[in-house]
Amino acid sequence: MVAGGALQHATRSVAESIGAHYVYASFCANTLPSPHHAPPAMLGRVPVNGTPEENLAQWDQQRHYFTSSRDTLNAERAKLGLDPVEDVRDHIFGDAPWLAADPVLGPWPGPGELVQTGAWLTDDRRPLSRELEAFLDDGTPPVYFGLGSMRGAPDAAREAVEAARRIGKRVVLQRGWAGLELADDALDCIAIGEVNQQALFRRTAAIVHRGGAGTTTTAAAAGRPQIVLPHMYDQHYWGSQVERLGIGRSAKAVTAEVLDEALHLSEQAEEVAAKVRTDGARVAAERLMTLGVNRPN
Repeated sequence: MVAGGALQHATRSVAESIGAHYVYASFCANTLPSPHHAPPAMLGRVPVNGTPEENLAQWDQQRHYFTSSRDTLNAERAKLGLDPVEDVRDHIFGDAPWLAADPVLGPWPGPGELVQTGAWLTDDRRPLSRELEAFLDDGTPPVYFGLGSMRGAPDAAREAVEAARRIGKRVVLQRGWAGLELADDALDCIAIGEVNQQALFRRTAAIVHRGGAGTTTTAAAAGRPQIVLPHMYDQHYWGSQVERLGIGRSAKAVTAEVLDEALHLSEQAEEVAAKVRTDGARVAAERLMTLGVNRPN
C-alpha cells in the first residue's frame, strides 16, 4: 500500500492488518522531517531554514498536528488487534519514506538514505478544447493564470489580467476552485475549466500558479518561466526552488514588473526543462514490484 500526503493516519494500520508492505511517498522534500530544512508552512506560519538544531526544533513544534489524532487512531488499531502507536508522525512516514519529486527541481538536501524516484507523471494526451485551440492559434503565446484548489484573493484574476495587458500579453484564466472569472469580454483573454496542463503549458509565455507540486513540475517540464503565488504548506518551498533555479519568481501578487522579470527567464527555463525526469512513475512502479511479499516497515 502506497500512501501520499501527511493525513494518511489509517493507511499503515490497514497495511499491517492484512500483512501488506507499506510505503509512504512525499511529493516534496520539505514535508519530510530532516535537520537539513525547516518544515512546511502551517496555518499561515512559514518556517525559515536555520541550523540543524533550529530546524529539528521547528519540526518538534509541529508534532502536535499529528499527536492530536493518536487516541482515535489507537482505538481503531485496537479493533484490528494492533498495538497502539506512540509517535503518530513517525508511524505515518515510516522508516524509509520515498520522495516522489524531480531531483533537479526538488532535491533531497541530504545526507541520509532516501529513495528519490522522480516526480510521478503520466503522459496526458487529452486534446485541448476547440475554443482554447482557436484562442492559442489567434495570437502570441499567452500567460496562464490559475490557482487550482486555492481560493485566492478576490481581485487576483483582475490583477493578473491587468499586469499581462500592461506588457502586451494575452491571458488564459483557469477558473479552478475559486471560480475565477474575467472582468470583461475582451478578445485578449479566455476563461477555461479543467485542462490538459502538459499540452497547454508548452504553448504559453509564462505560467502563474499557486505552487502545487504537480503544477510546478509540469510547468518546469514545459520549459516556460513561472510565477508562484504560494498560499500554504509546500507551496512556499516550490516558490523558493523556482527562484533557486532561476526559472521564475515567487511573489505575493502578479504585477507587470514581476511578470516581465519572469518572461526574461525563458532561456533558463528551457535549460532546466531538458533535465526534468519523466520516468519517476515507472521507477516507483518497478521498485514496488521488487517488494514482493515483504512485511511492512
